[in-house]
This record gives sequence, C-alpha cells and structure tokens, in this order.
Amino acid sequence: MITIAGAGVAGLCVALELVRRGHQVTVFEQGESLELNQSSHLAGGMLAPWCERVSAPEDVVQLGAGAADWWAKVTEVQRTGTLVVAPPRDRAELRQFASRTDQYEQLGDNRIADLEPDLAGRFSKALFFDQECHLDPRQARQDLVQQIEELGSEVRFGEPAPERVDIDCRGGAVDLPELRMVRGEMVMLECPDVTITRTVRLLHPRIPIYLVPRGKGIYMLGATMVESDSWRAISLRSALELLGAAFALHPGFGEASVIETGVGLRPAFPDNLPRIIKRDDTYHLNGFYRHGYLLAPAMAQQLADQFEQEQLQCAS
Repeated sequence: MITIAGAGVAGLCVALELVRRGHQVTVFEQGESLELNQSSHLAGGMLAPWCERVSAPEDVVQLGAGAADWWAKVTEVQRTGTLVVAPPRDRAELRQFASRTDQYEQLGDNRIADLEPDLAGRFSKALFFDQECHLDPRQARQDLVQQIEELGSEVRFGEPAPERVDIDCRGGAVDLPELRMVRGEMVMLECPDVTITRTVRLLHPRIPIYLVPRGKGIYMLGATMVESDSWRAISLRSALELLGAAFALHPGFGEASVIETGVGLRPAFPDNLPRIIKRDDTYHLNGFYRHGYLLAPAMAQQLADQFEQEQLQCAS
C-alpha cells in the first residue's frame, strides 16, 4: 500500500499514475471536500506551455507538452487554442510577447472575428496558439478521484495523513527549504450576453489577464501574482483591475454578475519549477507555482518512475 498526503492536483495525479501501474494507493486529505484545497480549486486550468514560455523556463514547455493528452484520458479537454490580444495602445506588448515564444499564428481582424465573433472589430492584431487547451479544474479533480476509486484505491477526505507517508503533496503545509508562497486572486463571472469559446489573454503593461470559458456563460478571470502568504480576501485594487480588464476585452462584461471571488496560495521554489525531494523515507512533490495542471502529469510520471525504481532496488 502506497500512502499519499494531499488531494490537490499533484497528489491526485501521482495517485492515478501509480494506480494505473497496478499499485494500491490511499490518499489522505485533511479537508472535508475537494473545494477546500484552494490552490487547485481556483486554478485557471490552462494547458498553455507556449504562452507560459514568455515568463517561464524552457522546462515548462518540455514538461507541459504532453499534458493535454494525459488529461484527455481523465476529463474533458477543450482543444480550442489560446488567443492573445492587446489594445491598440499596448501593441508593443503583443510584439514583445511574440518575440519570447513560438508555435503561434499571427492574425488580423478578419481572422479574429472568425474565431471569436463577439470580439469582431475590437482588436486588429492577435496571436493564436492553436495547440493549447484548457480544462475545468473542478471537474478534473472529481474525475481523478472517480478513476482512482474505480481502479480499487481510495481517497479519504476529512482524515489527516499519518505521521509518515510514502509521498507528500501538501504544498504550503510542508516546510521545505526555499519554498515560498505566491498569492493568486481570481473572479468568476456570469455573462450570458458575451460568447467566448477559448482562453483569451489580454496583454497590459501592469496587469495582463486571462479569461477562461467554463461554459453556460460562466468565465474565470485571473492574473494576479503577489509574493505573499496572506489568505485575506481579494483586495479592492485587484478586483478593480481584473474587472476593468474584462470590460476592456468586451464592454458586455460590464453587465456581468460577479458570482465568486477567491484567493489561493501557490507554493514555489526560487526557479518557479516543481521539484521531487526525498527526505528520510518520504518523497515530496511540491513547488508547482502557477503551473499545477500543466506540469502535474509529467511530474507524476517522474515520481512514479523513481518510486518504482527504488522499490526494485530494495527488492533485489
């Protein structure tokens, strides 16, 4: 029996990877439900390695390249690409974004209108990353738990992990060298009068935002990254900037209902890349920063490989 602490996206991906390989697994989650793991619950769910490449190490592209195919065996993945736009006054931001990445197509206003009719006439230039995808993080974790249980293992909610576990994926609840917290804030909007079908990133020098459609007129709006370990509610400034950016993307969002706000603390190491650390007899998988759903599949596979290799060495 393999024991795992934490039912965030990392812990559940590791569990499923091990279960698929024939291992019996028990995941312990102190919270009573999936919703109480704020970092995983409030994530954007973007599988966007080439857009992330603009501000992230090349490793993010390499590790995230296979994420969409891995997730597609678990949950519904929207393979509609990412559209990156900028207001006319911030056109330089679009050029700079393009210079830092690849795997995109440059679009004019007619092509933008073809992809997203509700944005017709609003932007004359855009970048389109047709290989990028997104998923619903809340549904994805429910589907992870379902598959783990269908394959004969279990996720125990409301039950703290024992003092010693084989794998620890508890994020900021663990004291690891160099691990810090990065605060992220989000807003959920209901706006049935605006129809956007893919992730849209709006570039701005101060606060670039992303808008992720959840279906039925629901949109997740996010962007903020603050070096802070505070759990206080979303700040007025962040809310104003996020909502103002949504209005700049399309004035129809001025009539949207704010149905949810949230704050999550993302664990990160100095290089903003996740790490596998073995301390005593426990493997720690931590430090996903803002790339949890993108990088968790590859890191889960790496950890499962290491775990199995050690088991073979111990048996020989």
